[in-house]
Amino acid sequence: MAEGDVHGGGGGFVRADQIDLKSIDEQLNRHITRALTMEKRKQENGGKQQQEDELREIPARQDWEIDASKLVVKSVLARGTFGTVHRGVYDGEDVAVKLLDWGAEGGRSQAEVASLRAAFAQEVAVWHKLDHPNVTKFVGATFGASELNIQKDSGQLGISRNVCCVVVEYLPGGTLKNFLIRNIRTKLAFKVVIQLALDLARGLSYLHSQKIVHRDVKTENMLLDKKRTIKIADFGVARVEASNPNEMTGETGTLGYMAPEVLNGHPYNRKCDVYSFGICLWEIYCCDMPYPNLSFSELTSAVVHQNLRPEIPRCCPSSIANVMRRCWDGNSDKRPEMDEVVSMLEAINTSKGGGMIPPNKSQGCFCFRPRRGP
Repeated sequence: MAEGDVHGGGGGFVRADQIDLKSIDEQLNRHITRALTMEKRKQENGGKQQQEDELREIPARQDWEIDASKLVVKSVLARGTFGTVHRGVYDGEDVAVKLLDWGAEGGRSQAEVASLRAAFAQEVAVWHKLDHPNVTKFVGATFGASELNIQKDSGQLGISRNVCCVVVEYLPGGTLKNFLIRNIRTKLAFKVVIQLALDLARGLSYLHSQKIVHRDVKTENMLLDKKRTIKIADFGVARVEASNPNEMTGETGTLGYMAPEVLNGHPYNRKCDVYSFGICLWEIYCCDMPYPNLSFSELTSAVVHQNLRPEIPRCCPSSIANVMRRCWDGNSDKRPEMDEVVSMLEAINTSKGGGMIPPNKSQGCFCFRPRRGP
């Protein structure tokens, strides 16, 4: 996988969707086309032996490859175009399992399957090296269905021999989006707002330090563990669980979170993640949805040409409001790096309140009143 392969982005950054499998579905046709082109050229050049060498099976064991005999695949959590996500157990630990079934459509040649498997191997090899408490832990992956223990009551509707299996830690807290929806009436204590924001900021800062641009930062792509710690889910459950596939706009991100330069089709880099973080920070603070009533075209025009942003409550502490405004600045060069965002959030004093409260417990501005005393 080539570094620096971000749409217009430099600095040696890698497109996260080429690392985290999240855009595997959208990239299938590209890999297939590339493989067929290669196959045709090799045949024209008479290099059959060279072609066979290039299409050889991936070695039996990679450092990221799991022992399939230790994996039990259980009930379906979600379904996608090319796969399903299941609960599972690996070596005695609860996990989430994504089965990518590239043979579902049938008729693929050896070259096509080999291309898909090679791309898969590259991506998981990079992901396997990531290690951060705010990034979903990648357990491993494997090829082939013959050794998989898929329970009869799993809900799996059939599987081909070309299946690829991805295993990640299981996070029982669900998505950050659903957590915020559950708290839309009660709102969150200010210290919880900052804790969640710091988790997300630290995870993104780590990814950026590893030359990874996420490109689809949103509360639906963040999962919570049993201690309410945020884990960035760069692939898997959060991607498949998207209720409205029309929200996704190809390779760029999700409506409502996309930076102006992305919406406008201009070159972008890791600062698009910073913009999206600003929107997520507003969402965490308000426990509300940004731009609920605007269509794609209306929102695109307003964000790009009219500098539309979510309305910050009047009582929002200036410390956190300043972070939002700096992150979603229309000029990407003026946005802070994520490590600076972490420092700004760490400096915020949560002891005097500043969080939102339900409308029926306040008049006018719906915020916590600062507590007196230390």
